Parts: sequence; structure tokens; C-alpha cells
Amino acid sequence: MESVQQKLFSSKKKKKKEIEEIEVAPPKDNEVRVKNLYTGVCHTDWYTLSGKDPEGVFPCILGHEGCSIVESVGKNVQSVKPGDVVIPLYIPECYECKYCKSGLYKAFTFTQLMHIFLRQFKKKKKNEWKKGKTNLCQAVRTTQGKGLMPDNSVRYKCKDKDIFHFMGTSTFSQYSVVPEISVAKIDPSILDKNLEKEACLLGCGVTTGIGAARTTMKVTPGSTVAIFGLGGVGLSAIQGCKINGAKRIIGIDTNPIKFDIGSQKKKKKRR
Repeated sequence: MESVQQKLFSSKKKKKKEIEEIEVAPPKDNEVRVKNLYTGVCHTDWYTLSGKDPEGVFPCILGHEGCSIVESVGKNVQSVKPGDVVIPLYIPECYECKYCKSGLYKAFTFTQLMHIFLRQFKKKKKNEWKKGKTNLCQAVRTTQGKGLMPDNSVRYKCKDKDIFHFMGTSTFSQYSVVPEISVAKIDPSILDKNLEKEACLLGCGVTTGIGAARTTMKVTPGSTVAIFGLGGVGLSAIQGCKINGAKRIIGIDTNPIKFDIGSQKKKKKRR
């Protein structure tokens, strides 16, 4: 298995963006190399680039909302194979740490959760979400926060110099190397339906918004909810409120364009 030569969007210094040609090493044991089809741009990427992020390390490859295809796998990888369509995860699921075993959603894979969400949104089934404490896996948190893989090394090089990972995903690169536990396999039919752009938002914006409404705020049936900000997270929070049965959802934003987007979905009242 050979390294991949490719161009990418990287940041060598705080507040500085560059496109460089880099080398992406093959995946090691329990690792996966993916080809990123699309990536979203989250505020967290720009926050880190600003230099305000205490965990920001440079030079690095930003990006953590992606839709990808598995290009190759290292030894002992069992959950995915080359050709699978996946979502890179900045919070993995190891199913072994005390957080993964604490009860929340541990009966489901990420893909199963997405199917549950779709069924509930269509009002075909209810109460499938397993209650518990948290699923914020900490298996690779220490090294990931340092821009490293679990073995304390990197898989990217530029002009023979190491390039750090970002949030364990680095989706601003055409190819990324991530731990096996940091990818979630999804329905490959999204490629036939040309939904790759939308699917990449499952990596952060959609799940963050839906989780805020359903898990953090625990919106109740018949309630009235106000959503401040109608970006990707805000619109997803509206979906979470809708799933939980909110009677009235008020969308609030200073950008008039956002109201047009919300109106198309018929999930907010203009204020």
C-alpha cells in the first residue's frame, strides 16, 4: 500500500490558509484511509484558524464535516471495507470506554440512529431512542486534542515536515487517515441520489442541532420553542423540535436570506 500525493487546504500558521501538495501515509493497524467527496465548513474550523482555540496546533489540515469513501484499510479493521460510504467522526464510538457503556444509544450504531431519526421524523415510529448518560467517547481524546493519531504520530507530510491532524478527521484534504472507530458507514445509495453534499453535514451540524433539541433541551410535545440562528445547526435544531412534537417553532435570525430557507421547509414562523 502506497502513500497518496495530493493537494489540500491547510493552515501552516494561525490566521493563514494555504493550498499545498502533501503526502498521505497508508493506514496502520485499526486505521482507515478515506477519500473525502465533500466537506462542510463549520464555525469551529474558523475559530481554530483564528488562533483562539487552545487546542489549535499548526501546521494542520482543518475540516470535520465530511462525506467520504473508504479507499484502503489497515490490519484488523472489520467494520468497513474499501468502497464503503462513511461519515468521519470527530467523536468516535469505541463501545469499550465507560462513556460508550454508560447507556445512551449504546444499542445502536450511527447508521441505525440515522434510520431511527428518519422514521421518527416521518411519524412512523416513536420512542426508539435509548436513554442513558452519555456517548461522548473518550478513547482517542488525549491524542486527538494534540493533532495526533492514537499512536502519537501523524499520517501527513508536506515537504518532509509533519502536518497535524484536526479533530481526528481533517476533511479539508482529499484523503484522510482516521481510526476505524472514527468512521460511520452510511447508506451507499446517497451516491446515486447525489446527496453527498447534504450527507457531510451529518458529521457535525445536523447531529449537533438535533441533539440540542432532543437530548440537551429535551423539548416536550406541545411546547413552543424559539431557535436563535437559522444556519445549519439552527435548522437542524428545528428538525429536532419537530420530531419531539413541538407545537410552535419560532425561527429568529438577523439575515433575511435565512428566513427564505426556513420557509421552504415550513418549520418556523418569521419574527
